Amino acid sequence: MEPESDSRSGFSLRGSAGLIVAVVVVAILLIALPAYRWFFLISVLIGLIIAGGLALWHKLHPIEEEDVEPKRPLGL
Repeated sequence: MEPESDSRSGFSLRGSAGLIVAVVVVAILLIALPAYRWFFLISVLIGLIIAGGLALWHKLHPIEEEDVEPKRPLGL
């Protein structure tokens, strides 16, 4: 069997180049499609509410040393 390679896809974006392309695509959609603006706004608001709730939960209920098992999962 031959090892898998990325040459099959023909086009690959990794790291910051992929992030830049994603931001540009979102910006184009926000400008071009009014309905997408509402979807994006609602999605960001839901994400911020969930992130804030999780941050508050972990601030009020910190993980204790004895709660973590196994202590050394790789046996190092």
